[in-house]
Parts: sequence; C-alpha cells; structure tokens
Amino acid sequence: MSISAEALSASDKDWWRGAVIYQIYPRSYQDSNGDGIGDLKGITARLPHIAALGADAIWISPFFPSPMRDFGYDVSNYCDVDPMFGSLSDFDTLIAEAHRLRIKVMIDLVISHSSDQHAWFIESRSSRVNPKADWYVWADARPDGTPPNNWLSIFGGSAWAWDPTRMQYFMHNFLSSQPDLNLHNPEVQDALLDVVRFWLKRGVNGFRLDTINFYFHDRELRDNPALAPERRNASTAPAVNPYNFQEHIYDKNRPENLDFLKRFRAVLDEFPAIAAVGEVGDSQRGLEIVGEYTSGGDKMQMCYAFEFLAPDHLTPARVAEVQQAFSAAAPEGWACWAFSNHDVVRHVSRWGAEVMDRDAFAKQLSAILLTQRGSVCIYQGEELGLTEADIAFADLQDPYGIQFWPEFKGRDGCRTPMVWDEHALQSGFSTADRPWLPIPVEHQLRAVSAQQGHEGSVLEHYRRFLAFRRQHAAFAKGDIAFLDAAPEVLAYERLHDGERLLCLFNMSDAPVAAGLPAGDWQVLEGHGFDSTLRDGTIDLPAWGAFFARHG
Repeated sequence: MSISAEALSASDKDWWRGAVIYQIYPRSYQDSNGDGIGDLKGITARLPHIAALGADAIWISPFFPSPMRDFGYDVSNYCDVDPMFGSLSDFDTLIAEAHRLRIKVMIDLVISHSSDQHAWFIESRSSRVNPKADWYVWADARPDGTPPNNWLSIFGGSAWAWDPTRMQYFMHNFLSSQPDLNLHNPEVQDALLDVVRFWLKRGVNGFRLDTINFYFHDRELRDNPALAPERRNASTAPAVNPYNFQEHIYDKNRPENLDFLKRFRAVLDEFPAIAAVGEVGDSQRGLEIVGEYTSGGDKMQMCYAFEFLAPDHLTPARVAEVQQAFSAAAPEGWACWAFSNHDVVRHVSRWGAEVMDRDAFAKQLSAILLTQRGSVCIYQGEELGLTEADIAFADLQDPYGIQFWPEFKGRDGCRTPMVWDEHALQSGFSTADRPWLPIPVEHQLRAVSAQQGHEGSVLEHYRRFLAFRRQHAAFAKGDIAFLDAAPEVLAYERLHDGERLLCLFNMSDAPVAAGLPAGDWQVLEGHGFDSTLRDGTIDLPAWGAFFARHG
C-alpha cells in the first residue's frame, strides 16, 4: 500500500530538523537496463538498502532532460525525466515505493542557470525583442569588444560568452553551455516557482537547491574587487582556478535573493511539511550567507556551506570552530552538514591519506558527523568506507577535471558506480561490459555483499550508529556545547528537552586518556565503539569514541 506525501509528513512537520538525508547520484547508483548508466528504476530497486541503513530521506541529484554537458546540472526541461533515467511514470513509482518504506524524497533543483538547449534560452538568444529576450543575463560588449566586466566562471575563464545572433554576451557562472537565468525578471521567477509546484504535486517532500547564492547578479555589472592572497580559500573552486582571486560580491551573493527565497518558501508552505536545503558556495562569506538565508522562518529551512567539504584537515579545533562560527552567524538558522558529496574528494581520502586503519577512521568520522548539531547528508558509498577513485585521463568524463588536469582531476573520482556484489559483473551495478565510469578494484572489495552481516564492517557500523542515534532525540534536535579537552580529543555535549549527552572522540592514531566531566554519567551502549571507564578516566583507543548520558 502506497503512503502519500501528506500522510508521511503529517506526523512531524519538523521532520527535516536533524534528518539524515542519503544523497543519490543517479548515474552511478543502479543500472536497471544494462546501458552502463544508473536510472530511476535502479534507485527504486535499491531503496530497501537505504531503509535498512536508517536514513530518513533521499536527495536525488538531477535526472531531468539534459544534454549532459555537466551531467544533469544543465537542465533543458525542468518538468520531465531524461530518457536515460526513465520516465515520469518511473519517478512516480519511485516516490510511491519510497513513501511505502517511510523514506522522504528530495530532488535537486538547478535554477540559477539552465542548459543552452532549454527552449527558454533558444528563444531568448533568437533576438533582442522576443518575449523571453530578458530571461537570461545579456550585456553589450565593451567598446573594444571585450566582455562587460571581469567576472569569472567557476569552470575557468570569463563568465561571459559571445552570441553572434544577438551580438551580445551572455553570463554563465559555470560552463558556457549553462547560461544564467535572469531572476531580476518576475516572469522568470514565476516560471521557476511553477516548476516547484509541478514536483510538489507529484509528491516530493522537498528540494536541494543547487548554487542558491548564485541566483542574482548586480544590475550595474560592476567589476568584482581583487581578493588578497592571504584571504583566498580553495573550498569553492580548486586552488589552480583564478576564480579564487576575486571577492565575489557582484556576480553572486546579492541581497535581492532574500525576497525571492521568501517567494520560494511561500510556495513550499502551500503544501504540507515540505523542506528545502540550499547549497551556499562561497569561500569568504559562506556561513554569514547561510545565516541570512535561514533566518526568520520565512526562507530556507536549512542550508550548508563548504566548511566540512573543504580540504582543511578535520581536527577537534576545526569542528568546534565551524559549529561556533555557524552559531554566531546564524543564531536562528539550521545547518545541514556533509563530509562528502558528488563534487568533492571523498572524505576518507581527503582527510585520511596518512591513516593506517581506514575502517576505524571512517567509523569515527561517521559518528562525528551524525552527532553534530544540524541535519546530515550521507553520500552514496560513504556507508561502505569508499575512497576516492583514481581515474585515468582517458576515462575522464567531468569537463571540470579535463579543463584543469592534472593539477585538479575533477569530480569523477567520487562519482564512480556504487558497488553492490563483489562477485557480480561490474559489482552488481550494471550488466554492461563498460559502465560510464570504471569501478576500481579496491571498491569492488568493499561491496555491500562483502560487508553485510559482518559486525566489524563500516556498513554495519553505519546501520548500528544510525539506530543508536534514533534512540536519543538530543542528537537530532539538540543544542551543542563544546568542552575543554586534550588537543587530539573532540568533546561536546548535546542537550535537548532535559536530555544531556556526552560525546568524546580520540581523533588520533594513538590511545589517549580523557577525564569524565563531573556529574552522574551513565555509559551508553549500542554504538559500536569500545572504550574503558575507570576511576573517572576514559581510555579511548585510536579513532575511538565514548558516549554517556547525564542523570
């Protein structure tokens, strides 16, 4: 029996606060028809894996019609499914099965830009006087024929491309085949909000908004100022990209976005218990912008910045710094944290290149992530402890990596197919002789079948820890208070509705001893970590953790 979105959400309109959201990159999750590319039917077939893991919701990266220059993040039709992934009927079936399993469904909305193959852009570029002439960001050349200003594309080079038909430049923050929509135009806003209603009527429970701070540009097209070298941060773009040389105050992060986000939220509120999470891509003002976008209860329910997706090594001091900076920047806001996604090096590799016991490291990182204040995104394969794949240049698909190779190898290394069966062709992902990206041997050995039922595996740890987390509301809903501890020990309490939980993590490869704070503490079990408490001292093994409840 199918459960409607309304019935699924009616019991908790605040379901998103503290939710665990499992991200699916559809090209790489499960291929149901043998073409080497994952699809919607494949996702539906694998939903029991996500239910058994214990996730509350799934976030599906784009599956809309697209020329696939940026693998779905260049949308040519917002209200359909690309035949590569299936049909609207397949999506409806996915929704029904997810709801039957009590999993909510969030989809990726890419509305800062479209594909240049979208009907809107085809009409817009046809002349300067057509009904959609102002639906994209067009500007005349400077007198010498150069672009209107110094804005840069994240994918390299100028953010302006010349169109010979209109004899004007159009703006593209990403590929030149991804022209930016002009959200200063109310008609564009209305059309995009109609897209939102289209998917809400099909039963989705929410959205992930791609590049949410890129929606508006400066009407005067003023040049971005240079950014001092000491302020450059490579979390939004790789260090080899000159995009990091500017302070992006005119090509994104514009104040007009706040009014649009209020309009967006009003549409969400037309339906029961819908939630949205926004991706804020900015290396200098990320948390400040998150605070703006999640304040007041009339914009985004939650956002995430790039602090935990950046290359910076994760340390106890770093975790406390990020959480405290978020609390200061967004006192009314709610974060959604992730350590990995489809755009960054998998965190086990990004932070653990020198770590000998990768499994213990992966388990501890999962427990840290799942006990932070905020909601959580888990990226497919993370629950298996997958590392970043090393993709040869000949096998690269990502235009980003091709552009900046070899200093930056792109995003294909985190997008390789999911591994289900260590003994099957293509690890159970596909029956094709060659999937769209190769599957590394080291991933095959970490397939679901190789870990399922083995108590010490990373997969069983994720299942166990998610079950442990569900037993304590403070982990999902509570406040966080950091405690003084040795430099290698991360210590904090989670507090909610009278419940007070202690979390200690030894973020090093050597045993350490930590003192138990004063009070009546009861040691918690069922989380899978082994620590010894004796005479008020906790012996934490390498990459170990300890949990207790007060009173």
